[in-house]
Amino acid sequence: MLGEQIKKMKGKLIVSCQALPTEPLHSSFIMGRMARAAAEGGALGIRANTPEDIEEIKKNVDLPVIGIWKKDFEDSKVYITPTMEEIDALVKAKTEIIALDATSDLRPGGKTIDDFYAEIREKYPEQLLMADCSTVEEALHADELGFDFIGTTLVGYTDQSKGNKIEEDDFKIIREILAKAAHPVVAEGNINTPEKAKRVIELGCYCVVVGSIITRPQVITRGFASVLN
Repeated sequence: MLGEQIKKMKGKLIVSCQALPTEPLHSSFIMGRMARAAAEGGALGIRANTPEDIEEIKKNVDLPVIGIWKKDFEDSKVYITPTMEEIDALVKAKTEIIALDATSDLRPGGKTIDDFYAEIREKYPEQLLMADCSTVEEALHADELGFDFIGTTLVGYTDQSKGNKIEEDDFKIIREILAKAAHPVVAEGNINTPEKAKRVIELGCYCVVVGSIITRPQVITRGFASVLN
């Protein structure tokens, strides 16, 4: 059941406040302030990486968090919340919605998304879960499994979705998912203009997640600098 804060996300903007260790803004303190800035700008939710960042963000804003923990494993392509260790830590951080890779790629140890989902549900039956998917087929499979939210986060980032662009043909991928999915769909991935954000909500998405174009100044700067070179 969705709480009042989650219901307020409907039709609204979620801002992704993330900075990896290799990025200049990598700091839980900075991400907390970034989240505060996003809230002042009108964001109704935050997407964040690592329990440490989430805990700091929660000190700065009273907004629901879509939490992930990115980790790399040698035996898997999956890096968004890939094992139960990350799930446990995100639950402990009181993350409202935990997002995880729900692609067809195998998790560490050769575990399928079906097995991992069942394991999470058995341990945390009340935890809200979001499926980060890369294809229509993966999204609809996650919907059948019972994920609370279906996201388009990984479109174009996996081998099976290489070359796909979420915005092509008036968001055809999103429209196909919306036509068949029973659970709310979250638009995420290359939603880099206000017009795109407005359009995916018009199509019927529950909310829209915007990241780099708001919270990664090196990416924004590169766009300006590139046209002057």
